[in-house]
Amino acid sequence: MARLFVDTTPLKKSREFRLLFIGFLVSTVGNQLTLVAIPWQVYHETHSSFQVGLISAAQLMPLICGSLLGGSVGDHMDRKKIMLWTSIALSTTSALLAVNAWIFSSNLAILYGIAMVAAFLAGFSNPSRTAAIPLLVEGEHLQAALAFNQIVLQFGGVIGPLIGAVSIALIGIPMTYAFDALSFSAVVVTSLMLKPIPPAPGAMRPGLKSIVEGFSFLRGKPVLQGVYLVDLNAMIFGLPRALFPAMAITVFHGGPGVLGLLTAAPGIGAFLGAITTGWLVKVRRRGRAISISVAVWGAAMVGFGLTKSLILALLFLAVAGWADVLSAVLRNTILQTSIPDHFRSRLSAIQIAVVQGGPKLGDLESGAVAALSSTAVSVVSGGLLCMLGVAVLAVRRPQFYEEQAPETA
Repeated sequence: MARLFVDTTPLKKSREFRLLFIGFLVSTVGNQLTLVAIPWQVYHETHSSFQVGLISAAQLMPLICGSLLGGSVGDHMDRKKIMLWTSIALSTTSALLAVNAWIFSSNLAILYGIAMVAAFLAGFSNPSRTAAIPLLVEGEHLQAALAFNQIVLQFGGVIGPLIGAVSIALIGIPMTYAFDALSFSAVVVTSLMLKPIPPAPGAMRPGLKSIVEGFSFLRGKPVLQGVYLVDLNAMIFGLPRALFPAMAITVFHGGPGVLGLLTAAPGIGAFLGAITTGWLVKVRRRGRAISISVAVWGAAMVGFGLTKSLILALLFLAVAGWADVLSAVLRNTILQTSIPDHFRSRLSAIQIAVVQGGPKLGDLESGAVAALSSTAVSVVSGGLLCMLGVAVLAVRRPQFYEEQAPETA
């Protein structure tokens, strides 16, 4: 059983990693409240899945710009300071969302503006946090530390939506946003307790030239390109998140509670997958394992789109989440062991843009297809395209598909 469950050594041995873990855990749960509240608020006001997808897509460019700029800055300055100040700023944006919902009766123009600023700030901070992990743990424990990173994300993805659904139903949207604002205080406190995390020498000064240098690093590296492309494929075509509010009401005949269950279900599967990733250290053909996992994700989404049963729908979403977290741990291990530290924030920025930007493009894609056809057609077609994308990538990037862990891993 020791090989089945994730190795807890990083938490036991590294005080700095424990602090990072605790702050990230609390803020992730809080942030999930907002991720449930915004689509519910927009759908409640407009009754349009396309509008839900549109507000998510509106956050895409700020997120990407924030990630790329944050990666450039993160390779040049203390990453602790970046995490501290952006957490304070993000707490302010969540508080402003609460004020908008309470005083301005959910003005959509203001909602768009605040959501876009928050996306920029989140993009700016995340590369520094991700790039800090390899510096806080010993090399042999990196995959376990990255698995814990996924555990936080998936635990938050389970608990946060459920708390958010209950919060919306019992105390309303303004207080739900207020709880998210409060959660960032955990990151502020733990960031203050962290030791400085200075960059490695040799990084270029922040700016456009530094960002371009980060992208240039990917030239001639088909394995790293494949890591990004396979995740984009899954998130754009196989994540119908924008349709969850409409499906909660029209397909499964529920309300905020059903929305919370749909949003949490992938996280439940992913959380169970994350805590049992100990066996992944034995996986040598990592590219092939990632490709299979993403194909399973797509197949599960096809099943989700075809069923009218809420129980089966939740099961399909949980299977999808389980497959996704296996892919995520292996993808991040490939990335973090292939990138020198003076590039790590910038390449993490590209990864953040893919991981968080892909779902926003997916929201727009699924919302638009649903508007032109139906929710079922949108979900099923997206899952099928995801599976097709895996096959195309295996042909176009065979080096990624055949990637293997070193003999000593």
